Amino acid sequence: MSAPARLRAVLAEPGLITMPAVWDGLTAKMTAAAGFKTAFLSGSCVAASRLGGPDLDLISFAEMFDSFNMVHAAAPDLLVLADGDHGYGNAMNVQRTVRAYGRAGAAAILIEDKITPRALTAAGKPCLPREEARMKLRAAVQAAKESGILILARTDCRPTQGIDEAVARIEMFVDEGADIVFLDSPADEAEIRRAITASKGRPHFAVLSPGAPRATPSKTEAEALGFKIGTYPTGMLSPAAAGIKAGLDILLAGGNEAPSALPPAELRGILGYGDYDAQAKQFIIPG
Repeated sequence: MSAPARLRAVLAEPGLITMPAVWDGLTAKMTAAAGFKTAFLSGSCVAASRLGGPDLDLISFAEMFDSFNMVHAAAPDLLVLADGDHGYGNAMNVQRTVRAYGRAGAAAILIEDKITPRALTAAGKPCLPREEARMKLRAAVQAAKESGILILARTDCRPTQGIDEAVARIEMFVDEGADIVFLDSPADEAEIRRAITASKGRPHFAVLSPGAPRATPSKTEAEALGFKIGTYPTGMLSPAAAGIKAGLDILLAGGNEAPSALPPAELRGILGYGDYDAQAKQFIIPG
């Protein structure tokens, strides 16, 4: 069964899907080993890990696609939702992006309606006119037919154009054939309910990491509101950064290992040293 077909089956199961945000081979491998079926290749996490920088459209298609290939190689059974951002250009660029991820084995891809290139400020998320956003999504849905990859349509227009326009775009996304929908930055539960109603039964995606200026329900609350997928971009990234900081602090203080460090044997097990030896035995020349 293809990755998109498997993701459709998971989406048909009851309950909220917790989708960890991954960015490289190690995070993907550990996510799969922990028992998760799905993961989100997060643009913010890839920007942090590759650039040591913010999620402000600095990452290119090539860098994101390379990160996907790392994730997929390390955990081939993990159903990955790839962050396709704004598709890296116009409708034809969107088609190239969707086709590439579909051929490479992604289960789904996110396409959003932000303007690119973005304004030279970290504030706000100016979005395309509605009909231009429609054409980009129409291009994505058309390109997805080649592989069956699911299309997650995201609108970022709530902060700049208001909830009425955001809801109208969700309705448009559904009409155009989006498989999953996503309202970024809802202000409160009332806006969330409006967006989910506008989804007309399509699975609704939410970012549930705390800290951003948006309504952030708990997992239990999100499920009760009608969300189907919850992702947590800082769920692993922030603890990983804290671990690196702790390790550096210990080295600066003259020590050799932070108290939170994994035992060497556990780390080697996660990294697969034993698996390597087991697989390599068949190629060892006797004597």
